[in-house]
Amino acid sequence: MTDHGDAEGDDVTREYWDGLVDSFREEHPDIEVEVSVHPARVAEQKVAEAVGKGEPPDIAQLGSFAGHAAAGRLHPVNEVLSIPVQADFVPALASAGELRHVQYALPFAANLQLLFYNKELFAAAGLDPDRPPRTWEELRGAAVALRDSGVDVPYGLAFGARDAHTEAMAWMLGNGGGFTGEGGLYALATSENVQTLTWLRDELVGRGLTTADPSLTSRRALSDMFVEGKVGMLTGSLSLMRRAEDGKLDHGTAPLPGRRGPSRTSLGSAQWMFAFRREGNHEAVGAFLDHVYAEEHHYRFADRHTTLPVTVSATERMRGDARHKRVRPFLNRLGAAEFHPWHKVSWAVVGEEIRENIGRAVLPGGDPASVLDALQRTAEKEEAARER
Repeated sequence: MTDHGDAEGDDVTREYWDGLVDSFREEHPDIEVEVSVHPARVAEQKVAEAVGKGEPPDIAQLGSFAGHAAAGRLHPVNEVLSIPVQADFVPALASAGELRHVQYALPFAANLQLLFYNKELFAAAGLDPDRPPRTWEELRGAAVALRDSGVDVPYGLAFGARDAHTEAMAWMLGNGGGFTGEGGLYALATSENVQTLTWLRDELVGRGLTTADPSLTSRRALSDMFVEGKVGMLTGSLSLMRRAEDGKLDHGTAPLPGRRGPSRTSLGSAQWMFAFRREGNHEAVGAFLDHVYAEEHHYRFADRHTTLPVTVSATERMRGDARHKRVRPFLNRLGAAEFHPWHKVSWAVVGEEIRENIGRAVLPGGDPASVLDALQRTAEKEEAARER
């Protein structure tokens, strides 16, 4: 399993899994269970090594699943999960775990991107701290006011090589674009996407409303500056909310502004749970997964580890918990979330190409159309290579 840390900043999830295994053994004393927990990259490597030896684990919880599903190594979800548990998943998340319209992966830890803004800086700039921008034009106007009031970074645009794919797609969704289109095909070089990157280049970067070079700017660095009160606005997830709360920063969240109004969809993310095919293992695997996703267990994980629940039952429980009032804007948007195309085996390569190259498009003198055309050609080539 992948280590997720928790709301207190710890680096292990061992205590959670140990408790879950203990309760499972009480109900199923005849089923042997052993869980190992590793940092994300180590977990991916260990599973790859085990698969290479022909000894895959029964269950893995990782950041990607498409390669294993395409190779026929995984159980379809309906072979291992009970019907009530299958029906409890948030539909947008369940469908994101499909390959060729068959669900192989179960969402486990979800997150979402929203607009974060510093209410104190808004007030000091003469902006209404209870009225965040709803459109691109309003966001630019707010950024200008923040700059004129002396804010170091009016809008934190994270187009560094680690984060560019997330920042770019979040903005593209606000203009009806994204990385894929009809039929799930790559659609990177659309007019909507070109328009989005052109607007960012001309209206934010070109006007000095971001860091000097967004293509070298990481989300981590911007988050640090936001918590220190040096960034007026940026996109962020639940981890940023927790850091802002710990730093007692007066902040607000809102849907990311779109070209003509608030973005109707938000960029989501998830970790995935899936079951490898091993002779005679589906009943034991199914029993354990049903236990993992029981409301009380899944809610306990999301509550402790600063993630969004992936089931309807746990989502409603969190929505009704007064301790999680600040999380409700995330919960309200999760059902309409869109995701990076994890269902594509080619995404590992295409996503890396986007991270490495798309930042050039928003720099002064950058050419969004050329950058996106090149990325589209790469995406089509990689996709075709995996269809052979």
